Amino acid sequence: MSTWDEHVSTALLGTRRRSVPAPPADVPGGAVAGEGEDAAWRLLEQAAVLAVARRAGWRPGTAEEFSPVAACPAESAPVVPPAAARRLERILTEGDLGLLPEWLETAAARGYRVPAGLLPRLLELGRGSTALRPAIAGAAGRRGVWLALRNTDWAYLVGMSADAVGDDPQVWQTGTRNERVAYLTRLRRRDPAAAVRTLRETWTREPAPDRAAFLATFEHGLSDADEEFLEAALDDRGKDVRRLAADLLARLPGSAYGRRMAGRARACVRPEVRTVRRRRQTWLVVEPPQGHDEDMARDGIPFHPPGSFMADSLADRPVGARAGWLREILARTPLSTWTDLLDRPPMQVVCLPVADAREGARQDKDGDERSTRDLHTGWVRATVWQRDVEWARALLKSGVLFADESQAMADLLGVLPEGERAAVAGDLLRWIERPDQAVTLLECIPGPWTGELAEAVLVLLTSLATEEAEARSARRRHRGLASLCELAAHRLSPDAAPRVQRLARAWPDHRPLDELAHTLGFRDEMLRELA
Repeated sequence: MSTWDEHVSTALLGTRRRSVPAPPADVPGGAVAGEGEDAAWRLLEQAAVLAVARRAGWRPGTAEEFSPVAACPAESAPVVPPAAARRLERILTEGDLGLLPEWLETAAARGYRVPAGLLPRLLELGRGSTALRPAIAGAAGRRGVWLALRNTDWAYLVGMSADAVGDDPQVWQTGTRNERVAYLTRLRRRDPAAAVRTLRETWTREPAPDRAAFLATFEHGLSDADEEFLEAALDDRGKDVRRLAADLLARLPGSAYGRRMAGRARACVRPEVRTVRRRRQTWLVVEPPQGHDEDMARDGIPFHPPGSFMADSLADRPVGARAGWLREILARTPLSTWTDLLDRPPMQVVCLPVADAREGARQDKDGDERSTRDLHTGWVRATVWQRDVEWARALLKSGVLFADESQAMADLLGVLPEGERAAVAGDLLRWIERPDQAVTLLECIPGPWTGELAEAVLVLLTSLATEEAEARSARRRHRGLASLCELAAHRLSPDAAPRVQRLARAWPDHRPLDELAHTLGFRDEMLRELA
């Protein structure tokens, strides 16, 4: 035991139970007190001297004692032009990080990388903001990965970059978790079957967090060939592994998992022909599951689904466990279940009226509306998971979604082909009446806003500014317009800068409009520098 450890042990046990150890003779000033002094005081005095000696007496090693750090690989992309580099430093210094993702994504799209001197600041920002990490990974270049491999605080970049590791199989055997994830991701993209074989060899020996990280790579090249492995993972000991396996199987409509979910869904939603106003019409009668069982839990339907017992938009009432189970089942059910059952295309299926089958709910309009929300919520999630464009078009263009379901609308827009999104989003924006709901929808739509969507936003800006100028309750309207200006500053295409500047000149004392015009001009210059 070292002298320092002896002093620590004495301090823990107390000087009444253990005598104060003698200080080492080679420490200057070690004998700081005589034998007659208080033992506790003498122990603290000696500990203080030893603490200084431990810090001041350390001698650095020689270069020969350490293996040299591997040199950074040569960069394949050029650094951004000097003006763009100064712009990035200005963004980092002034703290307007809302502009940072666009700068990074544009630089990466145009084949540039970040200057080496700014990489540490960027990587440190990514440490605290997961939203920034994909953009940083795209523009950090090979030096960014090289730095991340030597600082555990920046290790998030390793698994996100294609340059993190090569194709050497030795990485799978000896690499860190992030390096192995990166290796497996590259292998999944190139040869999914080989990735499964590689993972099988070590699967049972991996800890649960690693198994979950490796299973997440299956989103690349996911196919029916992965069903057997994923089905077995439903019985894994790790909770996150089971959840990931269930989510991945939900994206394979032809799997046995999909057939099990379809059976549960058909037991909860059935067609029924009713006569309403002398007209026979098919209704969808909805009855949530009566209970929860082990088979449901195995297939990824938790006893307390996300959102259960939390306030829903319908009169701020809680969703409830049964409704939560229903939504989970519908979200994991192949969408072809409904077109086959009803022998109708998606547009006609989503427009069918919905009734609540629970006792006493037939004359309850709130019950029917609640069941409609449950059904549509499940369909929206299934559409997003299965990336079904036809169902996305049906749910968005049929007008069946409630105006306050802006997050669902935004998720569905992401399923549409890129060329359709702006036009559909513009139509939705014109349909929504309340400014706060319009802002909520726009918050869910990433930029840049162009085409018909940009036109709809500009029309809304003009309308709100005009209403504010004419309204007596200007303070209430000012908040809606200010929120829209703040959002549009980072997402509206800079091509709209001249129109916004004219709008700002029409209301010269309106600070949000002035700031919007300034930011759009700043972004326009930023993109020109990266051209």
